[in-house]
Amino acid sequence: MKQFFLKLFTWWNSQTFGTQLWTARFGELVGKDSQGNCYYRTRGGKIDPTLGFERRWVIYNGLAEASRIPPEWHGWIHHIVDVPPTKENYQPREWQKPHVPNMTGTPAAYRPSGSTLASGRRPKATGDYQPWTPGH
Repeated sequence: MKQFFLKLFTWWNSQTFGTQLWTARFGELVGKDSQGNCYYRTRGGKIDPTLGFERRWVIYNGLAEASRIPPEWHGWIHHIVDVPPTKENYQPREWQKPHVPNMTGTPAAYRPSGSTLASGRRPKATGDYQPWTPGH
């Protein structure tokens, strides 16, 4: 019952009930990425008359966060390339790091050494900073 209400009212939690119906009626699965996100397009690659090109969309596996789309799918979902990575043998370049989504707000977020969140205490000033005091 909980899953039903989540699909009915929350868009950030994978897909809504409306998206599920739209996908079942008009969608065609193109492929999945390494994170389990599913990529769809209009059935048969049909051109949407209001857009002038085919619709493409992603159903996230979990939290709906746009930075979770890896580079190989980014070009296809944004109509930069016409061929999805499942139909071309996409191989990442040797200098490319594995894709990591935006980790802001999570325990894995980047925290530089001067951040109060890095160690819980701010490091002492090194003497190169002169604080401003009123009247001086």
